[in-house]
Amino acid sequence: MLIPKNNANQMRAKILIKLAESYFADKFANADRIPLDLRPKEMQPSRCCIYKDRAVLKYRCMAGLGVSPDSETDELKTLKEYGADALKRTEADKSRLSVIDIACSACIKSQYMVTNACRGCFAQPCRLNCPKEAISIVNGRAWIDPEKCVNCGKCHEVCPYHSIIRIPVPCEEACPVGAITKDEFGKEHIDTEKCISCGKCLMSCPFGAIVESSQMVDVLREIHDTEHKVVAMLAPAVVGQFPGDIHNMIGALKKAGFDEVVEVAVGADITTQKEAAEFIEKMEAGEKFMTTSCCPAYYRAAKVHIPEIAPHVSHTKTPMYYTAELVKKECPDCKTVFIGPCLAKRVEAEYDPNVDYVLTFEEIGAMFVAQGINVDECPAEDFKEVSCAQGRKFPISGGVAGAVASLVEGKMEIKPELIDGLSKENIKLLKRYAAKGCDSNMIEVMCCEGGCVAGPGCIALAKKAARAVESYVAQGEDLSKK
Repeated sequence: MLIPKNNANQMRAKILIKLAESYFADKFANADRIPLDLRPKEMQPSRCCIYKDRAVLKYRCMAGLGVSPDSETDELKTLKEYGADALKRTEADKSRLSVIDIACSACIKSQYMVTNACRGCFAQPCRLNCPKEAISIVNGRAWIDPEKCVNCGKCHEVCPYHSIIRIPVPCEEACPVGAITKDEFGKEHIDTEKCISCGKCLMSCPFGAIVESSQMVDVLREIHDTEHKVVAMLAPAVVGQFPGDIHNMIGALKKAGFDEVVEVAVGADITTQKEAAEFIEKMEAGEKFMTTSCCPAYYRAAKVHIPEIAPHVSHTKTPMYYTAELVKKECPDCKTVFIGPCLAKRVEAEYDPNVDYVLTFEEIGAMFVAQGINVDECPAEDFKEVSCAQGRKFPISGGVAGAVASLVEGKMEIKPELIDGLSKENIKLLKRYAAKGCDSNMIEVMCCEGGCVAGPGCIALAKKAARAVESYVAQGEDLSKK
């Protein structure tokens, strides 16, 4: 799903920057000015009034401070107080997506509508192909009876003028697992038992009503207010996200206060080796196919929504897991911070004792802006341990299966298939594969279309980032041949 630049997503970045600036300025003493600064009186309101805009911004700031807005009921509590609480906590709250009630526009239920492009044509294919006889001609134009319509879309498909359109509910449309639904007032709510933390609803909501609790303040506290060594675990999807190259990024992270920066592609190399061995073992045991498991949103979807495919999911751990394991083995008392494009990684980290915090590229970018750090101006540094290049392929679609195939070729036939993005249709496809099998024996499943470079925590265009990653992979392969 391609999400273009829009005010809702840009405002999220502005809020993170303002919060980081407030931390460095006075530890949130004046944080209550942030909504006022972002929505001054002379600015045209985007909702009914400037005061509702500011109220919504306060809730979005709460999420930036690591507080889930729908879990708090004290409307008199200030951002200054929330900031003080955030600096006192010793671990981040559990990660989850939530809906800001007053920001939700209560979009009308998804439906088909006849526009004024309708010509009331003689053919009337819309009426004749409607299985519920919900369409009639009124005043020379097609009319859909909402009581009879079942939203099958037949009329939309056959109209020669494309005059019948579908009006979706963006967040419900984007969610591949039906985890977000309306209450009796039309407001959206997220079922945490069903949610896979993919972030598709957050990226698609035009009103910025869906938020995710950030861990940025927790990381800032660890870096500046504790004696712990803090290690950044940098996902290879970072390539192309910031000006400069990955070596400048290492310098930038150290300038921001991290004591050490580790390449997560090293952990991905371990994932590749173990997943290749597991694939061979499964195929020799007579299993029909195996799916990859490095995407935590897919892993959660398989567990909760496609239990029948669970036996086919690889048991190999993710690159984040193996990287954190290596870091903690070397320095057990350090704090580990995974930096990547994914919101679901925060949920994965809750079950991994070796991962303390997860930041997105958007959040680390806000920290850079607040500290006046320009990545391309930072001194270039090298990783202590460098990936053999196989693990660097993981962020782009086909990268995981390609890395595994490179180790399996010559030992066993591998017939890979790519499911590029989790959608309602692809969920059904996986269920069908689990029931009836498929022509492939290795299926890579990526929740985000295009791969991790299209994750909700990214700040660069996915195609541009993918090209940068491919170049980075090529550089590593050239070095490995020397």
